[in-house]
Amino acid sequence: MSARFEELDWRETPMGEISLRRRREPVLDVDVFEVRLGEEYLMSSLFTVAEIELSRLGLAAHRGTGLDVLVGGLGLGYTAVAALEDPRVDALTVVEALPEVVDWHERRLLPVSDELVSDERSRLVTADFFTTIGAGQPLSPDEAERQYDVLLVDIDHSPRHVLHLSHAVFYSAAGLRRMRKRLRPDGVFALWSDDPPDPDFVGLLEAEFDTVASHVVEFDNFLTGGTSANTVYVAR
Repeated sequence: MSARFEELDWRETPMGEISLRRRREPVLDVDVFEVRLGEEYLMSSLFTVAEIELSRLGLAAHRGTGLDVLVGGLGLGYTAVAALEDPRVDALTVVEALPEVVDWHERRLLPVSDELVSDERSRLVTADFFTTIGAGQPLSPDEAERQYDVLLVDIDHSPRHVLHLSHAVFYSAAGLRRMRKRLRPDGVFALWSDDPPDPDFVGLLEAEFDTVASHVVEFDNFLTGGTSANTVYVAR
């Protein structure tokens, strides 16, 4: 049995103090992994249903095979690993701004780290999604022409609640138009949000994409004893 509580890592970052913690949840008899940025909880391994559905819904919207997929935001790794479960995925690039988070997975500190890092199709890249792919730019000069079949993004809380003010422009009409430069024809963009479907943001997506769907993903919330929900936007 693991310790009741353990701080696996703590570091200063440009966005504030980030920490990775593991605690034992006695009622469920499971280890829970949590990430905090400053005083704010970013994610918990108790709630991964919507992160997994981000991959499944995004990939389901693409009709092709031999897919080149990019995930913006590594986090606990569940979105990326769910993408690797689709046999049509030939290559997976995960872009994460914080090298500390990449390091956690390379050190196999999280439950899905080994599965993610050992898969030959995947690579982890330390870069700012919003100033590269999100701005229509390549990850590196030698990938100047590279486009992707599917872009899966889970970084901010929602289009209206961002982790840093510099991210906000991505969720504008101009930002979405720039991001589309990195999508192949018939490509799919999917986004996780902690808020209910936002009609204004749906309108922006509809102006740039042929088809748009807002999926409400419900899941049991052990902490409240009820049901919670996230939103996954899928645009093709």
